[in-house]
Amino acid sequence: MGLKFSSSLLLFILAAVIHHHQLTTALPLSTNSRWIVDDGNGGERVKLSCVNWVSHLDAVVAEGLSKQPVDAISNKISAMGFNCVRLTYPLFLFTNDSLASVTVRQSLRNLGLIESIAGFQANNPSIIDLPLLKAFQEVVSSLDRNNIMMILDNQISTPGWCCSDFDGNGFFGDPYFNPDVWLKGLTKVATMFNGSTNVVGMSLRNELRGPRQNVSVWYRYMQKGAEAVHAANPNVLVIVSGLSYDKDLSFLHTQPLSLTFSEKLVYEIHWYGFSNSEDWNTGNPNEVCSQVVENIMGKSGFLLDKGYPLFISEWGVDQRGTNENDNRFLNCFLAWAAEYDLDWALWTLAGSYYFRQGVVGMEEFYGVLNWDWCKPRNSSFLEKISPLQSPFQGPGLSNTRPHKIIFHPSTGLCVQRQSFLKPLTLGPCSEAEGWDYTPRKTLTIKGTYYCLQADGVGKKAKLGIICTDTSSKWEAISASKLHLSSKINNGTSVCLDIDSENTIVTNTCKCLTNERCDPASQWFKIINATTGSGAAKPYIRIDSILQSIGANLLR
Repeated sequence: MGLKFSSSLLLFILAAVIHHHQLTTALPLSTNSRWIVDDGNGGERVKLSCVNWVSHLDAVVAEGLSKQPVDAISNKISAMGFNCVRLTYPLFLFTNDSLASVTVRQSLRNLGLIESIAGFQANNPSIIDLPLLKAFQEVVSSLDRNNIMMILDNQISTPGWCCSDFDGNGFFGDPYFNPDVWLKGLTKVATMFNGSTNVVGMSLRNELRGPRQNVSVWYRYMQKGAEAVHAANPNVLVIVSGLSYDKDLSFLHTQPLSLTFSEKLVYEIHWYGFSNSEDWNTGNPNEVCSQVVENIMGKSGFLLDKGYPLFISEWGVDQRGTNENDNRFLNCFLAWAAEYDLDWALWTLAGSYYFRQGVVGMEEFYGVLNWDWCKPRNSSFLEKISPLQSPFQGPGLSNTRPHKIIFHPSTGLCVQRQSFLKPLTLGPCSEAEGWDYTPRKTLTIKGTYYCLQADGVGKKAKLGIICTDTSSKWEAISASKLHLSSKINNGTSVCLDIDSENTIVTNTCKCLTNERCDPASQWFKIINATTGSGAAKPYIRIDSILQSIGANLLR
């Protein structure tokens, strides 16, 4: 009798493996060119796969503590496969002693949140009567106890939802954004958490924006902020944001940020589908994906080639899965994030808020947890992003020879081979087949002579050893370069695709240009890897052949 595992159990096992790896990470972290690395011998790559935990809204306390005990939330974060939290805070929590000394109970009462007080009392009785600053420290301590790394993010100055051009918090010199107060606050945060090993980074300021934003002023104060943090806590990564809601670092093409320290600087950007919602709504997904990625690479992605890590500190989608624009954005984002093996922080953990923009108990559909913070809102989404929670490559990660894997963004799975007699299918990327992608455009199984071949429209893709004809050549076509296309013997072009059982097939290429349709099943990305199974499996398994022969004889 074969063993059967539920998807939720498999997800939990994967999370446990990721968490075990994280437990062995030697902190603090540093940078090695474009990679974040640990403090062990040689510096092994550490991939930040974070989730944002909001703590900067009107109540000035981490969301969800009226729904669940703080350690229960920390455990859920780990169980969902995240190894770090981007924990947000309002600057004035650290610079305004009157605000810092208000208790959690008083803060909730001031907002009229009677139900939240009752829930907080039940779930976190040891925190509810602490001053807000102490409550923040308790959340950090909980994440510390659960071996979850933290990025402390200065989201805004005044507590509340972020952001708009005219909220007074957008840029240096705005009514609530005094640069001297900001520097004082950064220094206090860096000093306060100098002894917290799992506080591995500090984000200087979220989403600089508004009519005052200015490149020369950016250089002046971001340099001062970075130096202030490093002077107070030389262990943490210093994470620097750009302009225009953290979407533009293009000015660094010509003038780098001049700092007295090295191997600690990380840049961050944000990318949401709603930033290009009209394009996703009306355009061809291949063309939109190509245009958006080109824009991002021009404004920030170029920093990877300049030797800096790029942290996607906010991205996210409607977790209900019903927003078509978000779904198309997500497939494009996952292909890009996998190709460059980026560090990231998903927006957001919160299934609901105490109080947001005047609404009590507002539900957050971008939240990975449901309204009562009990369980994941969409376990399929977590399965889909799980390959990106582990690194594909980087310093110290070479348990296999360098190879390629074929990633399918729409499912979060990779092409794999079970045996000689079974077709190629999609499966966990940790068990992905290792490929070579040759200059002749052939996809050859690593360490063998077998190459991927197209056999016809609607037919299963196959492996063969005669790899010189057109059906063995695969090119990335369409504007997105996410269709893998070949030509069958009659000259017809086909694209790699999947059927209803996730078997790899070839079909007529769809949605290449103009038309507004969904090409997701035909989107594949060839990415570099030095982790995973990688090594070639035996192509002919004798036991499989004997079983097949036996089965045929008994018919």
